[in-house]
Amino acid sequence: MSTRIYNPIIPGFHADPSIICVGDDFYIANSTFEWFPGVQIYHSRDLLNWKLAARPLDTREHLDMAGEDFSDGVWAPCLSWCDGMFYLIFTDVKSSHKNPFKDTHNYLTCAPDIKGPWSSPIYLNSSGFDPSLFHDDDGRKWLVNMEWDFRKQGRDQFSGILLQEYDPKEQRLTGESEKIFRGTDLSITEGPHIYKKDGWYYLVTAEGGTGYSHAVSVARSRKIEGPYEVHPSNPLLTSWEGTGAWPQTKEEYMECIGSSYIKKSGHGSWCQARDGRWYLVHLGSRPVGPEKRCILGRETSIQEIVWKEDDWCYLAHGGNKPADYIEVPADIEDRREPDKKYRFNNYDFLEDFQSLRVPVEDSWAYIDKGKGNLLVRGRESIFSRFRQSLLARRQVDFDFEASVRMRFKPVHFMQMAGLNYRYCEDNQYYLYLTYDEDQDSKILCLVQVDDGNYREIGRKKADTDMVELKLIVHGERAQFYYRTDSGPEYESIGPVVDATTLSDEYAKPMGFTGAFVGICVQDLKEQKIWAEFISFEYKSLEPESAERM
Repeated sequence: MSTRIYNPIIPGFHADPSIICVGDDFYIANSTFEWFPGVQIYHSRDLLNWKLAARPLDTREHLDMAGEDFSDGVWAPCLSWCDGMFYLIFTDVKSSHKNPFKDTHNYLTCAPDIKGPWSSPIYLNSSGFDPSLFHDDDGRKWLVNMEWDFRKQGRDQFSGILLQEYDPKEQRLTGESEKIFRGTDLSITEGPHIYKKDGWYYLVTAEGGTGYSHAVSVARSRKIEGPYEVHPSNPLLTSWEGTGAWPQTKEEYMECIGSSYIKKSGHGSWCQARDGRWYLVHLGSRPVGPEKRCILGRETSIQEIVWKEDDWCYLAHGGNKPADYIEVPADIEDRREPDKKYRFNNYDFLEDFQSLRVPVEDSWAYIDKGKGNLLVRGRESIFSRFRQSLLARRQVDFDFEASVRMRFKPVHFMQMAGLNYRYCEDNQYYLYLTYDEDQDSKILCLVQVDDGNYREIGRKKADTDMVELKLIVHGERAQFYYRTDSGPEYESIGPVVDATTLSDEYAKPMGFTGAFVGICVQDLKEQKIWAEFISFEYKSLEPESAERM
C-alpha cells in the first residue's frame, strides 16, 4: 500500500523550508518576513498532514520588527537538532531594499522542546543572510552564511559562503570566518546548509535568484573548509529550462520558465527519515494568468532523493525537474482541513492569523469572553510600518471565499474597520465601514492601493452598525461583497479587481511573501475606537475556468 503526496505539501506563503527528522517526527521551519510571530515550524509524522507546532519568535525580546519594510524581517531560518536540543538560526533583516547595503543580523535561539520555551536570542554576526548551523560528529559546531558584498553590483554581490566555528559554551562565534565556496556559474549563491554522509561534507546552496531561474546546487568535500567540488549534474533541482545567455526578451523569458507544475524551485534542505529514505524540501511557486504572477507566494514542496555509487544524490524520479508528487510506502489518511470558521470565543484563531511586525497585545486586540467576540482597537493607517491593528491569514487556495461579520460604530471619517486583502502596504484592497459627515451616515468604502497609489473604487451607504463583508477570489479575479441586517442577500461593491497585484512579481522592489486576507481597524483621529468581530470564515471553492499555469 502506498500514498501519493502532492506538491506543494504546505501551500500558500511558506518559503525557505528547513527540514529535520527527529525519530518519527518531521519538522519544517519557514520564513515569515514582516509577519509576527517570527518563523513557522510545522510538524508531521507522515509527510502529508502538516500542523503548526511552534512560532518561536513570539515576544519582543525575541523579535522586534517595528519600522521594517515589507519583505524584510525574518529570512531563511535553519532548524537543527543535536543532543536533545533544538537549535534555530535566523536573520532579522532591518534593511534590504536600499541597495547597495543590507542590514542583516543573525541570531541563535534554542529549546529542549519544539514548543519551547525558546531561549533569548544570541547575536552571531551581520555579514550576510541565510545562516545555518552544522553539528559535526566530533562535537564541533559551525555556522555558514552567505556573504553580501555591497561594493559590487547585481549577482556579484552574492560573493560566497562563509564558515565560522560556534562555541556553545561561550555562546559566540570564535576564530575568523573563512570563505569556503564562491558558487557556480548559476550565481546568486545563498541559503547554505552543510550535511555529512560517509565521510563527505555536502554543501547545499540556493542559486540563480529566488525567481523563475531558482535552483538547488550541491557541492562536496572531504574537509569542512573545502575545497568543494560541484555535483557533476548540477543543479540538483530547478524548474528553469534556460541555457546559455540570459533571455533578452519577455517571450524568451517565458519559454525558459518551463513546463513544470512547480516553478521557481530552489532553496532546499534535506533529511533522512527513520526508514532510511532521503527527502529534499524546497520552495516553489504556482503562477496564474498571462503575466505568471504567484499570488500564493513561494510554497513548500518535497522530492525524494537517492544516493548512487558515486556518493552523489539525485532526484529519485530522474532528471532535475521537480515532480508533482512523491510516493510513500504507507496508507495515509488525509486529515487536512482547508475550510475554517473562526468564532473568536478563544485565541485558537491565532494559529492561522498573524500580525504585522509587533505582537498581538491586549492593549489593541483581545477576546471578550462574555460575548465570545474579538475586540480590536483602531490605531495607525494601512500604510504604517509600526502599529497597525491588523490580523490576517495566508491565502492557500487559488479559489476561495473569505467573510467577516462585525459591529462597528464610527463617528468620524478617520475611523475605519473591515476586510483587508493584501500583499504589502503598497499593494492591497480594503473594504471598510466608516462615517461620512457630508451624508451624516455610515458608508462602506472599497479602496485599492496599487504600487502605493491609493484610490477609492467603490462606495455604498450603510444604515447599520452590523455588517458582513465578503471576498470571493477565482485565480486572478477578485470581487468584494457586503450585506447588512436590513438586506438578506450579499451585494457586490466595486469592480472585479486583479488579485495578481498581490504578488512578489508585482511588488516594487520584488518581494518575498504572498497574499493574506484578514481584518483591520484604524482610528487616525484618537486611536481609541474599538471594532467588534463576531466571526471570520475562510473556505476553498471549486475553480472557475481561470487559467492555471
